[in-house]
Amino acid sequence: MQRISEVVLLVAGFALGLCACHTVKVNKHKPWIETSYHGVITENMDIVQLDPPLVALDKDAPVPYAGEICAFKIHGLEAPFEAVVLNGTSGEGQLRAKGLVDCELQKEYTFIIQAHDCGAGPGGTGGKKSHKAVVHIQVNDVNEFSPVFREVQYHTAVTEGKIYDSILQVEATDQDCSSQYSQICNYQITTTNTPFAIDRNGNIRNTEKLSFEKQQQYEVLVTAFDCGQKRSTESVPVHIDVKPVCKPGWQGWDKRVDYEPGTGSKQLFPKMNLETCGGLLSSVRTTVELQTSHIGKGCDRETYSEKSLQKLCGASSGSTDLLPAPSTSTNWTASLVTDSERDSDLIFRFDGRQAAKIPDQVVPQNLTDQFTVATWMKHGPNPGLRAEKETLLCNSDKTEMNRHHYSLYVHNCRLVFLLRRDFIQVDTFRPAEFHWKLDQICDKEWHYYVINVEFPVVTLYVDGVTYDPYLVTDDWPIHPSQIDVQLTVGACWQGDDDGGEVTKPRFTQYFRGSLSGLTIRPGKIESQKVISCLQACKEGLDINSLESLGKGIKFHFNPAQSILVMEGEDLENMNAALRKVSYINSRQFPTPGIRHLHISTSVQCFGEDTCIFIPDIDAVVMVLQPSEPRITIAGVDRLTRPAADLRGPAGLTLFQDLHIISTVTKGDTEPPLVCEEIIHNLDYCDILVLGEELRPEQESLQLQRSTLLGKHLDATNSTSGMSIYGVDSMSNYEQVIRQVYYHNWHPAQTPDRKFRLTCSELNGRYTSNEFTLEVSGLESGTIKIQEFQFVPHLAMVHRAPSAATVVIVICIAALVVVVVLGIYRIHLTHQQEGRNSDTTKERELDWDDSALNITVNPMEEGERCMDQMLEQP
Repeated sequence: MQRISEVVLLVAGFALGLCACHTVKVNKHKPWIETSYHGVITENMDIVQLDPPLVALDKDAPVPYAGEICAFKIHGLEAPFEAVVLNGTSGEGQLRAKGLVDCELQKEYTFIIQAHDCGAGPGGTGGKKSHKAVVHIQVNDVNEFSPVFREVQYHTAVTEGKIYDSILQVEATDQDCSSQYSQICNYQITTTNTPFAIDRNGNIRNTEKLSFEKQQQYEVLVTAFDCGQKRSTESVPVHIDVKPVCKPGWQGWDKRVDYEPGTGSKQLFPKMNLETCGGLLSSVRTTVELQTSHIGKGCDRETYSEKSLQKLCGASSGSTDLLPAPSTSTNWTASLVTDSERDSDLIFRFDGRQAAKIPDQVVPQNLTDQFTVATWMKHGPNPGLRAEKETLLCNSDKTEMNRHHYSLYVHNCRLVFLLRRDFIQVDTFRPAEFHWKLDQICDKEWHYYVINVEFPVVTLYVDGVTYDPYLVTDDWPIHPSQIDVQLTVGACWQGDDDGGEVTKPRFTQYFRGSLSGLTIRPGKIESQKVISCLQACKEGLDINSLESLGKGIKFHFNPAQSILVMEGEDLENMNAALRKVSYINSRQFPTPGIRHLHISTSVQCFGEDTCIFIPDIDAVVMVLQPSEPRITIAGVDRLTRPAADLRGPAGLTLFQDLHIISTVTKGDTEPPLVCEEIIHNLDYCDILVLGEELRPEQESLQLQRSTLLGKHLDATNSTSGMSIYGVDSMSNYEQVIRQVYYHNWHPAQTPDRKFRLTCSELNGRYTSNEFTLEVSGLESGTIKIQEFQFVPHLAMVHRAPSAATVVIVICIAALVVVVVLGIYRIHLTHQQEGRNSDTTKERELDWDDSALNITVNPMEEGERCMDQMLEQP
């Protein structure tokens, strides 16, 4: 049916054509174009280069309209192109982009194109179109983008001493769409003089072996080029850390730690950690040792005398110091070699040639079953002399025989105490020699030795730790004789040789080492509490926050807290524990200088005794110079009293207005920023008589013993003055010195006396000003008011209001005295006028100023005192 319709239409059309053939030419043919085209367009351009060129042919040519091309039409997706007719007669056309084409958005396009002729006439009616042709267009790239690195910066680490093929690879990208412009063809290091190179793939390598000691970090800049030789706009920094070859050991510790006096404890290793280089450990044991053998007697102890320390620690009284400082009364130590450069108690060095005989009146008598021998000793082995005894203390026959009653000596690095008792019971063996074998005896370090005798038990304390003898030998008692004995220090006194031939007495068995504070206390043994106090060290190791230590951490201090041993199984817990180790010095004025630290570590691995070696490390604690105190004595420096007061039973109080203060200056500027008053102890104050010594038959200085009760003070008195000594507070010293009285039974012979008062802290390390007091006595009938001059020496010190009060009281007292004396003088004058009224009424009143010597204008002095008072804060 459809076929019949087409035939009918064809016949009808043919009939119409026959009718019109005489007036209009028929558009017989369709335009013709190629079946496919390939085009290229460069991005950001608008003309497409087609192959073959866009040309449409029509067989109706040269018939107007029917043989001409009027349009090219594009079909398909919304392609950003259009086709234009350049010449309708020749059929040439051109393909153009409607807008800018971006290769990065789309590299290729495919669409359909058809050519249309102009039809049968000007209206384009009856136009024909060609077949559909496929057009493929490729967008050519333009190198418009620069390479960009994927990372803002690169960071890596290498181990020293190696050559690496590739330490690190950098990578850059390019947004261009083509392989030519989007690929990176080259990298370059722009930093000059670096031991690194880079290949075209971005791999950085080192050109020489790197050294951690030489340089620990490098920074190099790298740039990139694409294949169109376009360079990256910004170079990328590459950080390369050089790590040392992994060596097991402690890291993160400082070789020097500064310690400011008075700041409590300070952590020594706050960032410390143990590097094991990947090794798995089963346990770690670390020993931290504070080495202070060069500081006095082994550490920074208080530098007070042994006698003062005994009072401070509550030791029993009655001890005898066998090695006192040389003086007129203790001259037996004058020939010994002393070490006075140490900031400590007096030290005696024995070189095997010196010894001292203790005077008979000093030797402790009647040593009963209980007594104590104590000393500080530093001793080391003496090669070639191991067979010889080295005697510290020896009590032997003075003549005729060579019996040793008791002695303390070192033999082959063993400490031996000999005690031969007097004969009491016949045929009775008794303990006589007590031997101790200890490392401390020959380690060339200071140790405190105390031997407590509770016969027949003898106990040795070394640095507060008790040791029983490893060997006790018995012997017969010594038979009584009339031979005197000799007590010696540093050797033994031998009165007769072994052959029985009487020879000249001599020293033998010399000691080689150092001793200090050698004492004997008869009748009583010392308690362990007192012994620990006497040897206590003021500096040492400490652990901050013991509670925070892990349960798996074990630790142990030696008695002096100079050695700390820590042990644990977990490495991180051990690291945390070592970071808590601190140094502490409780002295108010510690000895400045270096304290050495030594740390040793041993580790164990699973199933092995030792797996890696941890090197020892050495560091120092630098104790900085403390702020030195300025001890100032102030008070009234001139006293004038009636002679009766000096002769009276109470005498004259010399230093009733005494004040002792101590200040330190804070800040290094001029003038100092702050001057603070501080509280600390004194260890002696001396009152020295200036000029000729006191005459015992007519004058003396006196101090009631009751004044010293409850204080750690004692006093000695002589014609040259008085010494008050002992470690005690400044306020206690003030109280005692204010109670010192001066008596003069014949003041007319010595009307004026001068006394000089000085005080000391730390055995003279810090001394006060020399305060001089002048005393004058007036006989009856003479009234003399001398100038009361308060010598403060306290211009830098902010005192309490009591200082101003003292000034006011003195000033008012001076005014009152002058007024009273004036009234008294007027009264005497009126009495004299009454008795001589007949002869004196005509005479002019005349003052006799021989009996009244006023050297001070009270009003002027009052004004000056008020000015001082107003200056007080």
